[in-house]
Amino acid sequence: MLLAFLCYGCDSKTKKFEENYTFYRAVNGKDTALLAIAENKTHFYGRYEIQYEGTMKDSGEVRGKVMGDTLQGDYYYKPYGGGKWKRVPIALLKKDRKLLLGRGVTITYMNIPRYTSGVPIEYSDPKFTFETIQEAAQK
Repeated sequence: MLLAFLCYGCDSKTKKFEENYTFYRAVNGKDTALLAIAENKTHFYGRYEIQYEGTMKDSGEVRGKVMGDTLQGDYYYKPYGGGKWKRVPIALLKKDRKLLLGRGVTITYMNIPRYTSGVPIEYSDPKFTFETIQEAAQK
């Protein structure tokens, strides 16, 4: 039985993330955000860092579900200067080879923040518009 479990665990046909990250950068005034995401058809994960005016930064992990052209999940990070780890919802819309950071109304249920259902997430005025680093460097 143990052998069967080990063989199943080594099966290359099981759904795994490809370790191919896409790297993004976004600038809004003096703030810069860096995002590295790996995704498959149903989920994504990666690293997210926000640098505020080049001096302070929040840095942590993102993870969640892929729903068509939207990545929705959470950002788990430690704020600059220490303190407790924080978790906030995150939504990214894929549009024209870019990722738009959405804004929405959040609620906390059982100590897990999430966007309120029934209230649409707004992408028309994003705080950050992410471009792949290769495309951003060409500008």
